Amino acid sequence: MSAADLQEEFDKYVTIGNNLPPQGADDMLVAYAYFKQATVGDLEEPRPTESSNVVQTFKHDAWNRLQGMPKTEAMQRYIQTIKELKAKHDREESAN
Repeated sequence: MSAADLQEEFDKYVTIGNNLPPQGADDMLVAYAYFKQATVGDLEEPRPTESSNVVQTFKHDAWNRLQGMPKTEAMQRYIQTIKELKAKHDREESAN
């Protein structure tokens, strides 16, 4: 897949991800981390202090675990994560 095709696919799945209903916290952290790694690259900010918002600390740690992952790999993993979350949502919708 070319870089342009990957970017187009990534953008498509960002839109799909943004339109999914709320997901479990763990799933959202994984998607967030892949998104940030794909769009920004390696995290360069220090870990939030102990008095920080716990959600910000979890987001920081999830993203930091991807240190060194190429942006293209993060895009591919983000796309796969959103595909899985969408499939899970579609199965739950059809069961109701």
